[in-house]
Amino acid sequence: MTDRVYPNAAAATATNGAPAPKTAPFPATKSQLYGATRPAYHPQPHHRRRRSRSCCCSVCLWLSLTLILLIFLLAIASAVVYLIYRPHRPSFTVSAVKLSYFNITSSSLLNSKFDLNVSARNPNKKLVFTYNPVSISVFSNGIDVGDGVLPGFVHDTKNTTLLKTSILSKSHQLDSSSESTLKSSMKSKKGLPLEIQLDTKVKLKMGALKSPKIGIRVSCDGISVTVPTGKSPATASTSGAKCKVDLRVKIWKWTI
Repeated sequence: MTDRVYPNAAAATATNGAPAPKTAPFPATKSQLYGATRPAYHPQPHHRRRRSRSCCCSVCLWLSLTLILLIFLLAIASAVVYLIYRPHRPSFTVSAVKLSYFNITSSSLLNSKFDLNVSARNPNKKLVFTYNPVSISVFSNGIDVGDGVLPGFVHDTKNTTLLKTSILSKSHQLDSSSESTLKSSMKSKKGLPLEIQLDTKVKLKMGALKSPKIGIRVSCDGISVTVPTGKSPATASTSGAKCKVDLRVKIWKWTI
């Protein structure tokens, strides 16, 4: 018994000349049907982040505009005050200095006494100065040789006030460098070069307006005095004395 051989579709086509019947495709699965009808996924943009950034930019813009407006209004107010009151700084002049004694002991202790006259002038017509107590220091070549305090006072408009005080130094300890510098100046024909420094706080009154207290420092140099040899005090030369007034504004820990 012989086996039957069935020709395939290609052979049947070749032999009979007729096209082979098409095979029916398999039916699609449920997963294939779902994937064909499911829309493609597209990630959505993050609108919340964009909105937060735009809000921050708007806040910064409004803050900047507000700050600029405040600065502009402050500048206008300052200009109006200046035009109305024409404020000027007070001026100070060292009118007289007398040195009663100035000696250094063998144990490097300094004893001195200065009698000091300072003229304070208010050049303003509508501005009154009210001063706190004034601390005074006398220096020679940067070395502190005497300290004192003046009481506070009110400086009226177009007024000149004479301030008098005695500056003392009792048993002030000197280091070797300061002692050598002072002894050299005491022997000099030019005498001791002196610098006088005044520190205080002042409040300005402009009509009904009052400012907060402002620190000022008055620095006077160009003064020299010879050390007295007898009991009579020595008069200092103040012809070349110049005083400079500086505002001292304190911001947190720093003083400008």
